[in-house]
Amino acid sequence: MSDPKKIEKAYEIAKERYAELGVDCDEAMDRLCKIAISLHCWQGDDVGGFETGEGLTGGGIMATGTYPGKARTPDELRADIEKALSLIPGKHRLNLHAMYAEAGRRIERNKLEPKHFAAWIDWAKTNGLGMDFNGTFFSHPKADSGFTLSSADEGIRKFWVEHGIACRKIGAAMGKQLGTPCVTNLWIPDGYKDIPADRKTPRERLKKSLDEIFKEKMNRGQLLDAVESKLFGIGSESYVVGSHEFYLAYAIEKKTLLCLDTGHFHPTEVVSDKISSVLTFLDEILLHVSRGVRWDSDHVVILSDELRTIAQEIVRGDYLQRIHIGLDFFDASINRIAAWAIGTRCMIKALLFALLEPADKLRRAELAGDYTARLAMQEEIKTLPFGAVWDYYCLKSDVPVAESWLDEVRAYEKSVLSKRK
Repeated sequence: MSDPKKIEKAYEIAKERYAELGVDCDEAMDRLCKIAISLHCWQGDDVGGFETGEGLTGGGIMATGTYPGKARTPDELRADIEKALSLIPGKHRLNLHAMYAEAGRRIERNKLEPKHFAAWIDWAKTNGLGMDFNGTFFSHPKADSGFTLSSADEGIRKFWVEHGIACRKIGAAMGKQLGTPCVTNLWIPDGYKDIPADRKTPRERLKKSLDEIFKEKMNRGQLLDAVESKLFGIGSESYVVGSHEFYLAYAIEKKTLLCLDTGHFHPTEVVSDKISSVLTFLDEILLHVSRGVRWDSDHVVILSDELRTIAQEIVRGDYLQRIHIGLDFFDASINRIAAWAIGTRCMIKALLFALLEPADKLRRAELAGDYTARLAMQEEIKTLPFGAVWDYYCLKSDVPVAESWLDEVRAYEKSVLSKRK
């Protein structure tokens, strides 16, 4: 449906239905438009970066698929991101990796400076975007052993410590120039494929490295530090040094943000249940939204039950000011811009669904011990006219409604992407 009058008419009917339950749709949309999602640049070029023409060379990360038209240069990647943003309602952010530096020549990662990201910062400023940043501790000769910050080789360990320090300075510069704190995240692939003989010592070395990286106090108005855990990965199936328990304890002690990645836990484990637990002890967290299929495969985010539950936990717990939401998937088997649009629109849909929930009615039923009413309402909510509100929000945000965004992607593919070899 693309007729504005029909969209508005359907919205008015939906608005009345939600009002019967005490939900103000206009207020929900006003709250939604203030939530920024951090789009990950690495979806556009299959986590290749611009250091070399080789792309990924290991370190627990894999992009699969050979769909034509991936970005080959920073300008192409920025153009693709702009196209994706034009299909997504709201004002959002860009999440950048250190391997996307623009230096004109190969700069070692421990020597990276804010000036190597000047073009990205200028572009973000022009487009009114905030930025977030990540150290790149993979796809590098000094990561080939499978160990970086927890390496027993002091030279390798020191190299990656210097990289972590450099990334914090870059993130702070981004935050200062753009006027919004840059969440600078640290994830390492360190671990063993098979059963280790010593689990203790690598974790002691990792703590030492982290302490060195975070030693300098930074302005939290410019930089927010985050540490990211993982259960297992490619080549580290039996033991990951930076486990959830390790980083949870570290974040509580050092008052950093904890990054919860929805693909970094056991397939039967859900992040939605962890949010209220960790935020009982932490001020803020970083949320990386992905979709693992049997393993941390980083599939494109869809409007799954778990995604809706995550959004409900964020809204019900009044955590919108304490959770930084970013996306972290990379699918090279479909149109990459479509992947951005699908995943980000689904994240926003989940948040709108949660904001339209009659939370007060559910809480009252629960406190009264009326679990029958609670369950009944939870199920009835699922068939409320949510789609009509979403379509109106897209119309109001001046982005394509319903599936019409795909026509724009196809046109861009024909005029731009198909010409890339």
